[in-house]
Amino acid sequence: MQDVTDLPFMRLIARYGGPDLFVTEYFRVTPDSKLDATILKSITENETGIPVIAQMIGQDIPALIRTARQLEKYPVAGIDLNLGCPAPVVCRKDAGGGLLRQPARVDEIVGVLRDTIQGRFTVKCRVGFAEKTEFPRLLEVFRKHAINGLTVHGRTVRDAYKTAVHPECVAMAVQAMACPVIANGNVVDVPTGLAYLRQTEAAGLMLGRGAIRHPWLFDDLRAHWEGRSVRRRTGRDMLEYIQALYDMTAAFHPHFETNLHVQKMKRYMVYITTGIAEGQLEYRIRRVTSEPEFFAACHEYLDNDEPLPLRPPEASSVFCGFAELK
Repeated sequence: MQDVTDLPFMRLIARYGGPDLFVTEYFRVTPDSKLDATILKSITENETGIPVIAQMIGQDIPALIRTARQLEKYPVAGIDLNLGCPAPVVCRKDAGGGLLRQPARVDEIVGVLRDTIQGRFTVKCRVGFAEKTEFPRLLEVFRKHAINGLTVHGRTVRDAYKTAVHPECVAMAVQAMACPVIANGNVVDVPTGLAYLRQTEAAGLMLGRGAIRHPWLFDDLRAHWEGRSVRRRTGRDMLEYIQALYDMTAAFHPHFETNLHVQKMKRYMVYITTGIAEGQLEYRIRRVTSEPEFFAACHEYLDNDEPLPLRPPEASSVFCGFAELK
């Protein structure tokens, strides 16, 4: 997740159990682009022991070839092509999810990158640009090339993050593809993750917003599969996480300015505050401008032993989208 899941976040989330694989923020690829030095640190200075996949986004084929070759000189676990980002500024440039409007172009890009990349090559996509009926045509393209993995976010680009996911599309990909298929979108707790896997038979899960909101989620899922019990987390647990996140990300920036850092923290807090104190914490955080104001709000609503909400309030409709959970 751009400007969110950076190296300091990776370091912190690894302390909470962390994923089996990390994926970097995306390297923006254009005819005159260079490897982003800050994102590159997620690979070169990542001491967590968790393998890292480098993610690219773009549509210029010579530039993608050049960038893939550069990235393979570093200790990456693979290279991933982003065909899922729904940000309008990205889609207008026919990159990310915007490329899904041009299956023939996707075919050309994926084929060239498969021929170029010596190691593991994966793709992340959505189920279409405007309609999920576009997905079978996209799967035909992905099946042509020996990609090593496909991650499917179960919404269209136009859906953004506003609708329920379509697990039937992920299941379609599982049946069609020879490579492992990973399910992505709206996994916010153990039940939603398990439901997604049951309905799709995917090989695994990719977690984003749900893991920012609940950094224990990776370990909670492992605990379920290993038969371990899980302690219900409290407001004070969340307060400790926010403090650690603040400290870890602040230490990463050599010219640290507290007020600017508060603005960066809001990128995380938009996910963390969901469902807490009936929206009151989110309301306060959106309006703070200084470090004292920021922590005063956090302490007011989180310095307690009350259990955290298991799921955001909208989970039964938009956030989850799994039939047995409605």
